[in-house]
Amino acid sequence: MQIYLLRHGIAEDGRPGQHDAERGLTPEGVKKLRAILQRARDGGVEPSLVLTSPYRRAVQSAELAARALGYKGELLRTKALQPDASVRDAWEEIRLHRDAAQLLLAGHEPLFSALTAHLLGCPSLIVDFKKGAIVRVDMDSLGPHPRGVLRWLLAPKLARAD
Repeated sequence: MQIYLLRHGIAEDGRPGQHDAERGLTPEGVKKLRAILQRARDGGVEPSLVLTSPYRRAVQSAELAARALGYKGELLRTKALQPDASVRDAWEEIRLHRDAAQLLLAGHEPLFSALTAHLLGCPSLIVDFKKGAIVRVDMDSLGPHPRGVLRWLLAPKLARAD
């Protein structure tokens, strides 16, 4: 299984009384995310399933990814990808979808840097997971203790936003 972790793009600042989950992407966030998703598409990313945090900015990022990468299915929203979710819950969610050849997850920090380290079997690894970045980890086995292979990490600065 190929697992792609896509951190949401740049989000608007919170307003007084606004719940964090309601913050959406900024125009700059959309532009940069489109550029990175173009690179991902050129690199062969064709998700067979897309999971997303229910937070607005993650859902918007997942929708942009679906369009850019030719995904026609439904986006599955899961609390296991919220910013405060546990790595263990996210891993169990991934394992539920073991039949997906390419699984794309749209979510947040601090979960995604910790999840990347977990997938690589190295929980003390520090990953600098920027907004709009995407990482690919390949999994040979989906047992209780993951040991994936990092194939690449694409940071927004590496994708030109025209």
